[in-house]
Amino acid sequence: MGYRCATELYEIQNYLEGSMLVAFDFETAPLPQYRADPKASLDPHRACIVGISLSVAEGNAIYVPLRHFDGGNADPEIVIPYLREALWTNPSVTKAAHNLAFEAQFLYALGIVLQPPCYDTIAAAQLTLKSNYEFRGLGDSGLKTLVPKLLGVDLPTFEEVTGGRFFDELSARAPETIRYACADSDYTLQLYHRFNAWFDAYLPQHRTLVEQIESPTAIFCGLMKYNGLLMDRPKMIRKQLECMDRLVKLREQIRNLIGDVDIGANAGTKAFKDYLFKDLDLPILKTTEKNAEAADDQVMVMLAQWCVDQRPELVPLFELVQEYRKWSKLKTTYVDGYLKHISDATGRIHPDLLPLATATGRFAARNPNMQNCPRKTNDPVGIRSFIVAPEGHVLVSCDFSQIELRIGALYCRDAKMLETYRTGGDIHAQTTSVIFSIPYAQAVDKNAPEYKERRTIAKNVNFGVFYGLFPTGLQRTLRFKAGLNPTLSECESIIANLKAGYPQLAKWQDQEKRTAASTQYTQTYLGRRRYLPGIRSQDWSRKSFAERCALNTPIQGTAADILKLALGRLLAGLPERPWLKPMLQIHDELVFELPAERLEEAVAFIRTCMEQQPFPEFDVPIVAEAAYGADFGHMTEIERSNP
Repeated sequence: MGYRCATELYEIQNYLEGSMLVAFDFETAPLPQYRADPKASLDPHRACIVGISLSVAEGNAIYVPLRHFDGGNADPEIVIPYLREALWTNPSVTKAAHNLAFEAQFLYALGIVLQPPCYDTIAAAQLTLKSNYEFRGLGDSGLKTLVPKLLGVDLPTFEEVTGGRFFDELSARAPETIRYACADSDYTLQLYHRFNAWFDAYLPQHRTLVEQIESPTAIFCGLMKYNGLLMDRPKMIRKQLECMDRLVKLREQIRNLIGDVDIGANAGTKAFKDYLFKDLDLPILKTTEKNAEAADDQVMVMLAQWCVDQRPELVPLFELVQEYRKWSKLKTTYVDGYLKHISDATGRIHPDLLPLATATGRFAARNPNMQNCPRKTNDPVGIRSFIVAPEGHVLVSCDFSQIELRIGALYCRDAKMLETYRTGGDIHAQTTSVIFSIPYAQAVDKNAPEYKERRTIAKNVNFGVFYGLFPTGLQRTLRFKAGLNPTLSECESIIANLKAGYPQLAKWQDQEKRTAASTQYTQTYLGRRRYLPGIRSQDWSRKSFAERCALNTPIQGTAADILKLALGRLLAGLPERPWLKPMLQIHDELVFELPAERLEEAVAFIRTCMEQQPFPEFDVPIVAEAAYGADFGHMTEIERSNP
């Protein structure tokens, strides 16, 4: 292989000269105070770049050592500034890496915001098929997995090369060191060409997604992970004690009703289920996949409602159990769970954000999952208030307003929906008017009879009907999420009225299902594809699920694409705004940390990036609502200034 070590600037300059595509990779090692933890090498707050490999042609690469103990390194004070201008921020050069988020973090630690054009081969892997109907997952997309499978070369593992040492302990000029480091960038470049050839032959739109959406998004994810979320640890510990005290009291109240039945940490033990369904002889309203009695939160609500008429003396038990479960989840998942993930180096939580972990293209999160951070409406602990801004700073949240409904209007082209959004109207009021056959003026009147209940129903209908909501599903949603108890016939009437009032909606849904049945896939407006082989199944439940996917993927997936396009625009503006720190993404919401005096400037910039027309055909206004606060649990809405 044409691999070699380069320590002089002219060698690097000569190697990169004229190249419009460069693959790069970092080797890292912990800082001295963190060397007891092998995982510290992956954390830019506890590690540094030991060396950089660069490849401009297949089978060819150079390794630039920066911090090996044996000396013979290039000078980082010369190499890094050169590569910053010549490569990482150069708009004329495509930067390819396998896991751009990782490299972006280490560059960000040096004050460098990696800029497009860029190409993440991990993203490309996840947008290529591993079987006829299945795209690769993150677990299928590691370099050591892809190279043997696609290029027929077995790569040595990190452990095999280092023998338990850190990379900076290896000899910088040893053939094994150079070979290992250079192979990462070389094979990244080869995967770039391999994936693009596949895209061009089979799915050209996915190449566009990788280049224009997913790769900039990967960089943005790296910045969010690096910045992390500052946590109020003393407050968390106080709340932990409060939760423990509350749970002890609730457990005692439950014991007074049922005796010494073991309910465990979440009132889901076999002993408790036996008590409900055998000792009390309560009806089994739902079963698990293994055909056992279910006792989840939904069952507790259903049993409580059944007991109102049949066993009123048991209603207090179910109220206590639901309260016990709520406090147990708040403590174990959020208070205890979040405390485990606070970094000793930063005092922050740095979650993994996974932009391709769902079939629709929406984000997922882990270690921990900050996306399911509860809202204050059902959170007596105040979990969101644990996330705070440093002194003199504020948190800013910008959230797309009703983006999925706007996309639904774009797809179905219903005149009433489009007119409502184009004139700045209230879509929930419009739906209230449609399904209850009342004037729009009455639907928006907060003093009108039944205003609150009707609007609650309209909201749930709006957020469900685009996904093929059935009357039974609407009834269940209104019962468990809105506290309403409509009859099945009332739900049937609501859906029938909605389809009559928005006539293009049903037509669009029928057409989407027919198209998906013909092609066996659905896709977003920008061509993100999801295969649905079950849509031709004779099994009703499998076919029904596939049909719902055919309706929700174009909407949810297009919403994901629109958000990711906004991330690319934000990324372009961050180098001149180093004070603006991206922190978190939650569904259609972005969270930032910034100096308090920059609030107005930041919100104007973020809104401009989010509200820009995402593609020429998108003719529905996009609105981003903003709020700010000293902590994430107490945010004040920011009104728009009149032009």
